[in-house]
Amino acid sequence: MESHEILKRAFGNTSPKVIAAELGVSLSLVYKWAQEQSETGSGSRNPLDRLLEIVKLTDDPRIVEWLCQKSDGYFVRNPTSRCEKGFEVLPATSEILDQFSQLLHRISQAALDNSITPDEAGDIRNQWDKLKCYAEGFVRCCEEGDFEAIPEPVAPEDPKSKGRLY
Repeated sequence: MESHEILKRAFGNTSPKVIAAELGVSLSLVYKWAQEQSETGSGSRNPLDRLLEIVKLTDDPRIVEWLCQKSDGYFVRNPTSRCEKGFEVLPATSEILDQFSQLLHRISQAALDNSITPDEAGDIRNQWDKLKCYAEGFVRCCEEGDFEAIPEPVAPEDPKSKGRLY
């Protein structure tokens, strides 16, 4: 989705007039932010586009992390796609379950004394972020069709169908 579309939808939650007044900008500018930029002059480079440019120029994820934190969220960068044809679904699924199990084990260890220290909380956060990144990589591979079809299980041969050796 494009930035102007995000803003147009967000403006459905509050009046553009209120936004213009709070930001000290003209109402027409706020409306232009919600329009696609074109060569004919409609639309305007909006705050989302400008912020994205700042993030790209600084190559500093702390800007996005700060925005997420101020919005009661948490930013986790998507992993670089390592998808290649031929990945197998079951081992990848098993890896996700293993990492989730490690996270639960770490939580259990930390909670043994009915208290979780800031260091333990940091360890738990790191494992949680690692799991989220791995799961995101798995989902991306699924979306890109990079997992081979799971082979149908081969039925064991019926011993009655074989000839008997006497």
